[in-house]
Amino acid sequence: MAHWERIYHERITTAEEAVRVIESGHRVFLTGNCSVPRVLLNALVQRARGGEVHDVEIVQVLTIGDADYVSPDLAGKLRVNTLFISANVRQAVHEGRADFTPIFLSEIPALFRSRQLPLDVALIHVSPPDEHGFCSFGVEVGITKPAAESARIVIAEVNDRMPRTLGDAFIHVSKVHYFVPVSYPLPEVPQGHPGEVQMRIAQHIAELIPDGATLQLGIGGIPDAVLLYLRDKKDLGVHTEMFSDGVVELVEAGVITNERKTLHRGKIIAGFVLGSQRLYNFVDNNAMVEFHPTDYVNDPFIIAQNDNMVAINSAIEVDLTGQVCADSIGHKFYSGVGGQLDFIRGAARSKGGKPIIALPSTAKGGTISRIVPMLKPGAGVTTTRNDVHYVVTEYGVAYLHGKTIRQRVEALIHIAHPDFRDYLRREAQRLGYI
Repeated sequence: MAHWERIYHERITTAEEAVRVIESGHRVFLTGNCSVPRVLLNALVQRARGGEVHDVEIVQVLTIGDADYVSPDLAGKLRVNTLFISANVRQAVHEGRADFTPIFLSEIPALFRSRQLPLDVALIHVSPPDEHGFCSFGVEVGITKPAAESARIVIAEVNDRMPRTLGDAFIHVSKVHYFVPVSYPLPEVPQGHPGEVQMRIAQHIAELIPDGATLQLGIGGIPDAVLLYLRDKKDLGVHTEMFSDGVVELVEAGVITNERKTLHRGKIIAGFVLGSQRLYNFVDNNAMVEFHPTDYVNDPFIIAQNDNMVAINSAIEVDLTGQVCADSIGHKFYSGVGGQLDFIRGAARSKGGKPIIALPSTAKGGTISRIVPMLKPGAGVTTTRNDVHYVVTEYGVAYLHGKTIRQRVEALIHIAHPDFRDYLRREAQRLGYI
């Protein structure tokens, strides 16, 4: 038996035993996205419900699935500090039962590594060890690898259903203190079904994407729709914080080859994936796909090394000067900055790059314009008016970079919904913009 195998077998235990190392007052990192270690998390929740721990802080980014650990009965026992607000913890944040830390995705690893946010324990989710004793972080590498490297104690669920992803995506068994073997399928996030508005937005975006471009795409109706309009493109590449099933389809169609990338030629670079079992099968042991921590993937200076970098990001509202709000609805926090500005700035510095903000022109069934005279009171500015380049709605493309306020106003009114254009023009005059 190899030395690593002895270590591995000696450290196998149950979830209930493993979480006993978590003490009151500890700060615990929770692996997120589709990689939440459900068995360990449930064991921690049961321990808290039994009154064995209190004041445990759970640090996370985005988690998929039920979030029993933020239920009101656990107040004073477990408290979430989320660095991006996912739907399952949003109500808890709004009610003051959970905390939100705003930060760029690219800067989260440094919080852990510098011990500005020191971690006592990391709960992670990995593939079984390979013949050299290395486990892969699987579908979530970006935040989890830096957290696991920074925590004093690492507890891992080892799941035979976790894909073995490649790149800077591994941890050796000697770095893990407790292993809990599990076997369950990862949760799936179905692709969106783009509506007519999203398809029209996607058409405009597709016209901006040249052959050989490198793409950053998120998840949702607009990115999914964009991928549908790229089948006649050639030699596209991908450098993105995350991707979903649509990328798989374009790889299989020969559209995404990564052959014209100027950085990591031939490779898809990502931090994590969200999607279906088909996607998980695609990334398993696939040498085309490399996963890296987000301080690399989302570093604007790394992103900029990809020529013709096209970054596509969404917004909640855009004001007439070009300020973009993507993380809050007025003063109410909705999500987080994530990687938007990382990629907007990276694409802006790229040779031939195109930073794109895409959004439907209206919300709430067409009753509210998302092109607005001013952002709502308390709204966060995710992308500043100085950083914005392209804004796209179903009515067209507004190019704002290097343009005067008057020119910006005219361009944005042109792509606003027709029902709101007169109102926006009157408000622009009242504000002295035109």
